[in-house]
Amino acid sequence: MRTILVFLSAAAIAAPAAAAEPVTMQVHLTGAAEVPGPGDPDGKGTASVTLDSAKTEICYTLEVSGIDTATMAHIHKGAAGVAGPPVVTLDPPAKGTSEGCAGAEADVVAALLAKPADYYINVHNAAHPKGALRGQLAR
Repeated sequence: MRTILVFLSAAAIAAPAAAAEPVTMQVHLTGAAEVPGPGDPDGKGTASVTLDSAKTEICYTLEVSGIDTATMAHIHKGAAGVAGPPVVTLDPPAKGTSEGCAGAEADVVAALLAKPADYYINVHNAAHPKGALRGQLAR
């Protein structure tokens, strides 16, 4: 019995450490996915987003091509086909690429980890101020 209790105690201590492992998601962006459209029909992009529940930041690399100079980029709350509010501001890939880590509230990071498909990345430019490219997050 004592061995079982020691094992269960060790498992309980190890569980939070396992939950804090960073999660990286790959995102494909297109103009066709933009809501409300139209986005840029010639544009495309990719993003790599790393979330860590132990930190209040979101690290990313964002690459785009086939669009005019990007002026803004965000992670928005909104399922596929739904436009939603921005929850995290990213550096726009003005020269085609941007990367960094953006601060985020702990509840936002937790929500992104719990239901990534409820969020999307949006890249804006002057020709498409509501969004040139969009891609849903997914595990």
